[in-house]
Amino acid sequence: MKNKKLVFGIAVCAAIALIVLVIYRHHQSAPVQVEAHGPATAQVAEVQRGNISEVLTLAGQFQPYQVVEVHPKVSGFIRKINVDIGDIVHRGQTLAVLEVPELQAQLQGTVSSLSQAKAQVVQAQNEVSRAESQHVALHEDNLRLQEAAKAQPGLIAEQELDDAQAKDLASQAQVAAAKSALAAAQQAEQVARANHLRVSALNHYTDVVAPLNGVITWRYADTGALIQAGTTSDTQALPIVKLSQSDLLRLRVPVPEDDVRYVNVGDPMQVYVGAIGRSFEGKVVRFTRSVSLDTRTMETEIDVPNPDLTIDPGMYANTELQLAHVNNVPTVALDALVHNNGNGWEAYVVDSTSHVQIRPVKVGVQGSNLAQIVSGLQPGDRVILGGQGKYQQGELVKPILQKEPASEVYKQTGGMIDMSASQESD
Repeated sequence: MKNKKLVFGIAVCAAIALIVLVIYRHHQSAPVQVEAHGPATAQVAEVQRGNISEVLTLAGQFQPYQVVEVHPKVSGFIRKINVDIGDIVHRGQTLAVLEVPELQAQLQGTVSSLSQAKAQVVQAQNEVSRAESQHVALHEDNLRLQEAAKAQPGLIAEQELDDAQAKDLASQAQVAAAKSALAAAQQAEQVARANHLRVSALNHYTDVVAPLNGVITWRYADTGALIQAGTTSDTQALPIVKLSQSDLLRLRVPVPEDDVRYVNVGDPMQVYVGAIGRSFEGKVVRFTRSVSLDTRTMETEIDVPNPDLTIDPGMYANTELQLAHVNNVPTVALDALVHNNGNGWEAYVVDSTSHVQIRPVKVGVQGSNLAQIVSGLQPGDRVILGGQGKYQQGELVKPILQKEPASEVYKQTGGMIDMSASQESD
């Protein structure tokens, strides 16, 4: 009896479960049947006006604007050195003083030679004056005798007349000789003066001065060291110090070959120096106009004023170089475009009657999510996002509008310095 009741209960439960399953399947199949007979849904986005910027991120390194190894003009012993590593110096400041005893002797010799040459010039000038005076007297005597002989022929002997004329001509020659001697003495004085100026200039070179404003980055010699003159490139003369101009720095950035065409003098670049937490905008000042065969990059430089010397040469910086850029142009999501081989780009437009219209479009600047529309679409047009192959020309659809951004900044990475990683490693 109990077994019959158990079997009956199980049968009732199975019947109830079957009825519930039939009802559930009926309710599930009813909406599907409705949707199958209605228009297909389509995710759409509107063509909007916006901006697209393509930005290249690069790592750069700061270099001094100028680096000079300071050599003396003359050889000598360092009597005094006034600077050391890290000192800030100004143009014309004395860095070191050399002691050159033989140069002092040469200078005194040139002073004596110049004085002697001046005395010889004065002597030659006096000789010219004496010769000219003598010539005037003899010339007047000759004229008087000649006039008297003409007035009374035979009064003066011919011998006397010839002697007077000969003395006149001889005195004239002495004047010319004296003037030649004066010219030679004056030339000798010029040579002596030039030699004196040369040795005097060399003597001034014993004071080694800074050729520019900067920072002493290295010191090669100490007091008492013998330093050779750095006047020729044949010998590897040791400099006294190395001077770096750091109040103005060069930020050197290697631009990849594919992006070289975008680089122009005056282009803005955003710079971030992670070591000091400083951001600023710079401008491209110069570039090599040549791509390296090893790295396939072109060195590009930005001049960075550094009056407070907060940025040290050798520091790294992350930069952003703007490449392609368009403003206030029609833009659309890349998912709304279909590229057909041989036909270019196409877009599936949902018109005002919710029918699909396939249009050819011309695309300009592309980002990672957006593209510029040059022709084929207008702001306000609704285009299907993705899955365009499911739709046919003229098909009726139910558009579902999706909100998409109108502008984009597309960043390409050409190499950056991960400041957080470097700090963690430290």
